[in-house]
Amino acid sequence: MEKINETNIFKRIGSNIASFCKEKCLKIGHYFKEKWTIFANMVKHANKYTAMSFAFMGLGQICYKKYAKGIILMLIQILAIVYFVLKGAKDFINLFTLGDVLSNPILGIKGDNSMICLILGVLTLFILLIYLAIYVANVRDAYQTQLRIEAGEKPLTVKEEIKSLLNEKFYITVLFLPVVGVAIFNILPIVVMILIAFTNYGGTIVEENALVSWVGLDNFAQLLSLGTLASTFGKILGWNLLWAVMSTALNYFGSLGLALLINKKIVKGKTIWRAFPILAYAVPGFITLLGFKFMFSNGGPINQMIQDLGGKTVNFLSVDAGWNARLIGLFVNAWIAIPSGMLLATGILSNMRTDLYEIASIHGAKPLKQFTSITLPYVVFSTTPVIINQFIGNFNNFGIFYFLRGSGQRTDGYTLASDTDLLINWLYNMSIDQNYYSIGAAISLIIFIITSVISLAVYVLSPAYRQEDTYK
Repeated sequence: MEKINETNIFKRIGSNIASFCKEKCLKIGHYFKEKWTIFANMVKHANKYTAMSFAFMGLGQICYKKYAKGIILMLIQILAIVYFVLKGAKDFINLFTLGDVLSNPILGIKGDNSMICLILGVLTLFILLIYLAIYVANVRDAYQTQLRIEAGEKPLTVKEEIKSLLNEKFYITVLFLPVVGVAIFNILPIVVMILIAFTNYGGTIVEENALVSWVGLDNFAQLLSLGTLASTFGKILGWNLLWAVMSTALNYFGSLGLALLINKKIVKGKTIWRAFPILAYAVPGFITLLGFKFMFSNGGPINQMIQDLGGKTVNFLSVDAGWNARLIGLFVNAWIAIPSGMLLATGILSNMRTDLYEIASIHGAKPLKQFTSITLPYVVFSTTPVIINQFIGNFNNFGIFYFLRGSGQRTDGYTLASDTDLLINWLYNMSIDQNYYSIGAAISLIIFIITSVISLAVYVLSPAYRQEDTYK
């Protein structure tokens, strides 16, 4: 048997991720190649009316007597041209310059706001992409009308197109506004945040309202190279990864173990036993955290009992608490998360085939063997997305130590952080408390890369990806 070692594990992970990425890239490449082929055919076989839609949106539709759609498309192009001439072009240029006029209140000069320039520049880029999508749809519509006429059919009327949008193309009608909303309120802020990571926005620049400049990878160099920030980043990253793995494993197996225990036939009053963990889950998380903070404080009831027994005060959550605070964080996080996981595990276990256990018992399989060979693979297969979601949630668990210890504690050897802070807490300290927004954005981008890579690795190694047909 091949000896399992770290090199083989990492090779396997790398190979699976590479094959997964290759498969998805091939699909994406095939999709764009197919779309390009369709567009090239439209250009090659377009008649004069379709060619008019290339020159000016809606003109081909008007020639085909689809006046309503043609006028709407023409108005869209006219509005786009007016927007880009009067404002859009300047906003697009400012995306690269981030403004060039420095404000001077003494002389009454109102300068450029670099962040406004960045946001409006990204918004202009989004508008440009939407316009290009409408332009391509305009050409495709004219070409499809051309094909209908060449086939001896009549162009679709307004009534027929509306009917199409309410039937076979209903998904477009329903998803249009949500997609636009997600693009503006979700994707645009994310893009802006990523771009801020490559600027020098922060510190005195924020206080003095000075112009921001592009600095490339300088912020990442400060986090990854030698220096105080790099030292703090390395310590926090190591603890963050350990915390995410330990808390996810503890919560997952704690939930599964509790569900298995309650599902035992010998357990009476299952409804009552399930209700007690739910009570812990029903209480708002921050109230639970503040309650545990009081219990483990130096003057709290736990230390009071220790003192009554003749012991000394234990620093559970103070500045020099160290691993005491970390272990308490793991315990409290498990207290909050295990009840919901127990409900999920209970639902999955109730759908398992009981005859598998009977067959395994006949063949002499012990309970532990049944658990590792039947129960655990099935539950892991069913809950792989949940495991990934829990890992990401624990990796970015801002509240657990923020409410337990507060945001003001600082540990020696750490820059603007304590020894229990996660990357998300450090990001908060750097950006919100100290105005180092560019460093905070760089940390956010690193968090995204780390969680994405680990989540992808877990997914491609899980039965949900490799053995999907086995559990169908």
